[in-house]
Amino acid sequence: MAAYNALLFIAGALLIALVGEVYFRLTKPFINNSLHLHFVDGVGLLRKPNAEVYYAKWNDDNFVVSRVNSLGFLDREPVSAERAAAGCHIAFIGDSFVESKESPIADKFHVRMEEMAARELPRLAVSTQAYGIGGTGQINQLPFYDEYARRLNPKVVVLVFFRNDFVENSSALKSLGYGADPDHLPYMSAQRDESGSMKLRPPDPEFRRFMLPQLRLPNAWHDRAWGRLVRISYFAKWLDEKNGWVVNRIKTIGAGIGAPIETDPQITAWADMIAALPCCSSLLDGWQPARWKSLHTQFTEEHLPPVLEDALEYTAFGIDQFKLRADRDGARMAIMAATSYMGTRGDPQFDRLNAIADSRGIPVISDYDYIVRQGYDAEDGLWRFNQHWNAIGHQWAAEAVLEWLKENQDVCE
Repeated sequence: MAAYNALLFIAGALLIALVGEVYFRLTKPFINNSLHLHFVDGVGLLRKPNAEVYYAKWNDDNFVVSRVNSLGFLDREPVSAERAAAGCHIAFIGDSFVESKESPIADKFHVRMEEMAARELPRLAVSTQAYGIGGTGQINQLPFYDEYARRLNPKVVVLVFFRNDFVENSSALKSLGYGADPDHLPYMSAQRDESGSMKLRPPDPEFRRFMLPQLRLPNAWHDRAWGRLVRISYFAKWLDEKNGWVVNRIKTIGAGIGAPIETDPQITAWADMIAALPCCSSLLDGWQPARWKSLHTQFTEEHLPPVLEDALEYTAFGIDQFKLRADRDGARMAIMAATSYMGTRGDPQFDRLNAIADSRGIPVISDYDYIVRQGYDAEDGLWRFNQHWNAIGHQWAAEAVLEWLKENQDVCE
């Protein structure tokens, strides 16, 4: 009887999985992300020009297909040099908030801002272009300006700053997050020389050869097997994203053990490896990376360990490099603090960014400040499970930038 009941249970589970597989294949447009990254000499990782990028987030029911432009960014084709020169051309440079693979290009904040400016500030003849790649900070983004944005001689350069940019600007911390060698990163980076001065280092096309070794963690086989299934099965993908708590419970039961969630042996091992390198010997001074996932939130604390203070200095260095270029080319600069995660004055993250910008005469646009003044709920502007801007968030960001431009029209002259 027990064997019979077990067979019935297995048959029922298989039937449910089969029906679910058919249903989701009929109702979902595609299963996985297809992001088409490749290495460009002197620039780093960009999207492959003219490729179609597929973005799927099942628990947000968000499926977007976008075409990469000829430069390698998720935006429209660049405006003509004649149009850029005839009006106020604005270059937006940043990370995943600018790239925004979660949204159709027509919904992105810079496109909406341009459309609103055409109606409300027709005299300025505003045009915009976006240069964004997820997981980059200002130092990593310098080639986006040098190789692409500069071609159109923008009147204004807006750096879109997210709270994890403090981390991304530090080679040591960036390497820790990706398991990369800080001396061989796939983006422009900076390190101190023997005198303590910061020097730019070009992206390394051979970066994959220098990736830090992965630990053979307990249950890694289990995660790999499930990962392979999720890549091919629509039903498994739905389970994984829509019902992740069920999947995690199954994994824990199947594996028989579970590591404490506050520790990450892989991150700890990588931290030891990076701290052994000449560039990064102070990485662990006064800091433990066990809670890596919340590292960017540590910038809200009053006192920072040396490695995070160092990250602030690298961030300032990256912004300095952009200002040198903008001054050289006759462009004005602004920084946009993206979303409620950066808060506004009084939030330590925002205050640290604002102190860097203010000492350099660079205005900071806070879309959170705009959201609060309008009486909106910031959470309404974010995807629930992705935490990037949805269509509402892009609209609010566009309005915040347009408000600043209306008050500072001289930046276009």
